[in-house]
Amino acid sequence: MKEMILSMTYLSAAFLALFGLAEILFYKTSFKVEQTRKLVHFGTGLLTLLFPMYLVSHWQVLLLCGSFLGILVLSQKFDFLKSINSVERKTYGSILFPVIVCGCYLVSSVYNDLQLFYLPILILAVSDPLAALVGKKYPIGKYVFLGHTKTLVGSTAFFISSFLISILAFQLTPAIHSFNSLTMATLVALVACVAEGLSKNGYDNLTIPVAVMVALHAFKISNLC
Repeated sequence: MKEMILSMTYLSAAFLALFGLAEILFYKTSFKVEQTRKLVHFGTGLLTLLFPMYLVSHWQVLLLCGSFLGILVLSQKFDFLKSINSVERKTYGSILFPVIVCGCYLVSSVYNDLQLFYLPILILAVSDPLAALVGKKYPIGKYVFLGHTKTLVGSTAFFISSFLISILAFQLTPAIHSFNSLTMATLVALVACVAEGLSKNGYDNLTIPVAVMVALHAFKISNLC
């Protein structure tokens, strides 16, 4: 019990420190809100990868994610955590993040397959902010879906990064044949990229991990992995 409490305390402190760093960068430096949001998105994604190592129960994950969901909801209601919330566009991304983390952990626990947790969260943490940053810096090939503008350059960056993450994950799985890993990595990157491209208002924080989990589950059923 003591170790469980300590693990949750350390992880909570790490998340709060990340939020604090984002606030300092937002108020004290030239960092813009989109940059601090991406920093928090990336940092929280990496921190959640520690959950299977330090948290032994889905109840711990539920409590931790629920606590931070409460903080994020209150921050929007009472207008604090401006390094995350002071964006002009309407977005539910920060609210959906702890929800999908908890969901991925629960699904991976039910199927006893950590790949269902690590791969969706890693792609969300790395590929999603990378696509936004690259697309904003090189706004080439703009396209509009449901009133939300994205770029082919950003989508390409998303696809390439998610493919590299996936191929590395599959190559580290001894039971998966090299040809299958290449096929699966391509399909995972494709479905995740489509999910990102069709999402708006921060819903990609939900659709990307769900798309990756569905693809992985399809591979299991088809005996590709």
